[in-house]
Amino acid sequence: MENQQLINQVTAKAKRWLAPAYDAETQAEVKRMLENEDKTELVDSFYKDLEFGTGGLRGIMGAGTNRMNIYTVGAATQGLSNYLNANFKELKQISVVVGHDCRNNSRKFAEISANIFSANGIKVYLFEDMRPTPEISFAIRHLGCQSGIILTASHNPKEYNGYKAYWDDGAQVLAPHDKGIITEVTKITDVSGIKFDGNQSLIQIVGKDIDDIYLEKIKSISIEPEVIKHHSDMKIVYTPIHGTGMMLIPRSLKMWGFDNVTCVPEQMIKDGNFPTVVSPNPENAEALSMAVALAKKIDADLVMASDPDADRVGIACKDDKGEWILMNGNQTCLLFLYYIITQYTKLGKMTGKEYVVKTIVTTELIKNIAQKNHLEMMDCYTGFKWIAREVRLNEGKKAYIGGGEESYGFMAEDFVRDKDAVSACCLIGEVAAWAKEQGKSLYELLLDIYVEYGFSKNATVNVVKPGKSGAEEIKNMMNDFRKNPPHSLGGHKVTLWKDYKTLKQIDIAGRITRLDMPEPSNVLQYFTSDGAKVSVRPSGTEPKIKFYLEVPAPMNVREDYLKANEIADKEIEKLKASLGI
Repeated sequence: MENQQLINQVTAKAKRWLAPAYDAETQAEVKRMLENEDKTELVDSFYKDLEFGTGGLRGIMGAGTNRMNIYTVGAATQGLSNYLNANFKELKQISVVVGHDCRNNSRKFAEISANIFSANGIKVYLFEDMRPTPEISFAIRHLGCQSGIILTASHNPKEYNGYKAYWDDGAQVLAPHDKGIITEVTKITDVSGIKFDGNQSLIQIVGKDIDDIYLEKIKSISIEPEVIKHHSDMKIVYTPIHGTGMMLIPRSLKMWGFDNVTCVPEQMIKDGNFPTVVSPNPENAEALSMAVALAKKIDADLVMASDPDADRVGIACKDDKGEWILMNGNQTCLLFLYYIITQYTKLGKMTGKEYVVKTIVTTELIKNIAQKNHLEMMDCYTGFKWIAREVRLNEGKKAYIGGGEESYGFMAEDFVRDKDAVSACCLIGEVAAWAKEQGKSLYELLLDIYVEYGFSKNATVNVVKPGKSGAEEIKNMMNDFRKNPPHSLGGHKVTLWKDYKTLKQIDIAGRITRLDMPEPSNVLQYFTSDGAKVSVRPSGTEPKIKFYLEVPAPMNVREDYLKANEIADKEIEKLKASLGI
């Protein structure tokens, strides 16, 4: 009965999309779903409205209220326009930046958004072609805009697209503006309220002019250009995985002095279908397989891959046996911060006001590095908008020197307020050159960091639960963890429980203290007596619940690495068994 009631509700909702206000292509797609005996697609497309969340929109493309299409994108842009006009009414001219990635429909959605902004009297700087997400963040700040958007679903599968909204500081929108925009977007209940007819005189096309300034700023991040000069012929293989990185990363590497960069030719082709990979995510080994194969062929030193919107970077290098291995996001973050801190100290650049930032699910070894170097480290929620928040709050008081998260993102600069694969690719090249200068490989440099600061291994388990039923399952799993918190994990006592939804933590003695965070978040963390950390959170962008596991193991010399890995792997399996994943 409940199922039939839901089908009746979505059928009524879908029929409203057959009105003349919707284009013929959309109407045809809705008719097809209505006439299909299997109502699964109809339910998934219409059972709810695609929510404009705190990061914007992300969803599967297609017709329906729960899909990415010109109407859901249009409502988001109209709501954002209304909010901007209400909040900046004292300005003579409100302005925004609009960018997009390589995905199917991204250009179309970007042009429609530009039209809607301009129809609402807002000046638009529209990029001529796809560009990296971090460049959009940079352009907002550089052009003095009040907001900006990029049409991208980052590293999601090809069926997805998304809409990220930024504020005037170049960071993704935070409180109170996130809730304010959401309120305005939810008010757009009818397509007649969306101003689709643009004012072309308010749309300015930008491209190379911004690229040149951005790349010069990126070049200024280089700490020791001399080591690059000594190793300018270091062989680097790069792939953009069909995405925006191809627009700037090869050029940026050249500007930094890397003269021997080989791009994967098949993946230097702009294609929203990502035909050469299963998923365009540099976190997955498969996405780097073509680059690694090319690296083996030409005997390269380093492999780099950026995701479709070029904010994440994955790297591969050779181990001590000459075998190619992938480094995870935690390891690259360690390398970045270790290099920056070591070099700043050596060059006498430390003033005592420097700080680094990591997210709460990122490796605790970063805390060890910061403490040992008498540096302040800040912990924040997952997502670079939170790292950007720390930068904004400390502007003019403290010096930001780097921040990263386990999901392959790093931001080495403060003139961008989002993770940046353009700067990260260049900087990891410099780190590799610096290691080579000392007769080390990147792999050996990582082992030396472990010896000095301790070893831990990280693993992420994604439990995918698609559709309406999946969303309910994820909600129930989180509720169950809250009602029945584990008292032991992997055979070790839990000594500290953190619930970021209630902003409370409880230690093993039963003492309750408040977590100092800007707002609640649906994240749970457990720390065990052997130094392990378990974090649980639903993904904010995909239909899955994520488990982040970190376990330490003894490592006193480089030769202990394999043994430490083996011990950690066994402990991780024990944790998985305890969690039932």
